[in-house]
Amino acid sequence: MITPRPIIIAHRGASGYRPEHTLAAYELAIEMGADFIEPDLVITRDGVLISRHENEISGTTDVGDRPDFRDRRKSKRIDGREVAGWFTEDFTLAEIKTLRVRERLEFRDRSFDGLFEVPTFQEILDLARRRGVGVYPETKHPSYFRGIGLPLEEPMVEALHQGGDVPVFLQSFEAGSLRLLKTMTDLPLIQLLDEPGRLEEIATYADGIGPNKRLIVPAGLDGCLRPPTSLVDDAHRAGLLVHPWTFRSDPVFLAPDYDGDPVREMEQFLDLGVDGLFSDFPDLARRIVERLAEPC
Repeated sequence: MITPRPIIIAHRGASGYRPEHTLAAYELAIEMGADFIEPDLVITRDGVLISRHENEISGTTDVGDRPDFRDRRKSKRIDGREVAGWFTEDFTLAEIKTLRVRERLEFRDRSFDGLFEVPTFQEILDLARRRGVGVYPETKHPSYFRGIGLPLEEPMVEALHQGGDVPVFLQSFEAGSLRLLKTMTDLPLIQLLDEPGRLEEIATYADGIGPNKRLIVPAGLDGCLRPPTSLVDDAHRAGLLVHPWTFRSDPVFLAPDYDGDPVREMEQFLDLGVDGLFSDFPDLARRIVERLAEPC
């Protein structure tokens, strides 16, 4: 798949401006010119896909303040890590819909806390189809969910194959999830990477990679940047698209080399030839992509 210009993927929606993974964040991202909205998918006890970055939801909802759900707090082992809190798979969709979403990051706008509910994947798909934008869903902890009898891949593909077509990329950190999806659909697949991977092997089942941006432009222990790697060129030679994550305007997320200017960071990666950007601030990403595409 070749894209005529780099695509803008609204990371969890316009999550720099609205609480992540809410219809409000996705709607704002569309208004800001995102090509794709990105829902992370987990699942409820009754088998409904919903959008949360993790299945543990105390950091992004008011579940911990709900006396009626106090006894749902548990400790679980998720992908080899001990996690304590409240988990989507212990709630029905009806119960999830009584919760209200809150901003995850303390330094972002908290004025929208309590206003929005957790959306289902179907609601997000309906929005994307209505507004004519793409969706870029991620399967979160797919092996864990399959292991407890609540697989993500089948209901996701079923939802995508029903109704009107929209542009789609499917992503996961788990190669096994992508290999399974390859047997179920012809939709393009993206292997997420937080460490180097074997590109030739990835190319046997995926159409692209979604690398941590530090795999392209590394940083030292002091946070200062090092020379770019050859990852973008190597991936392109292997026939893979490159969609790095995550581009944010918050000063805490910017390397000191950029002097607090997120434009400089995005421009560097676009100059290196990436095929798209995951960004919490899709309006800024859109302005930069369009400006760089203008003829001299």
